[in-house]
Amino acid sequence: QGAMFRCSARCCEDSAASMQQVQRCIERCHAPLAQAQAIVTAELEHFQDRLSRCTLHCNDKAKDALEAGGAEVRVRGQLDACLAACGDDHLRLVPAMTKKMKDSLASLQ
Repeated sequence: QGAMFRCSARCCEDSAASMQQVQRCIERCHAPLAQAQAIVTAELEHFQDRLSRCTLHCNDKAKDALEAGGAEVRVRGQLDACLAACGDDHLRLVPAMTKKMKDSLASLQ
């Protein structure tokens, strides 16, 4: 962000530039930050979608077990175990996700 603001300030300091030229210059300064934000947002959304699908699967299994006559206490335990497994599985994905984001961000520079 600092680089983007410094770049934008340099655009504004060009007294020979027209308003349109200054605006285009500022837009060019903002582009890398927007790309970086898009990379991080997309990766986090993907991660959140995967985690959500996993928890929905656990909920479906619990609902099916209850409808099949399973005891509520036992089904609750199974649901808790399933949700904990989702969390553990997705925590293990964080290092790879972080590396992927860092690599993608580094390729912007």
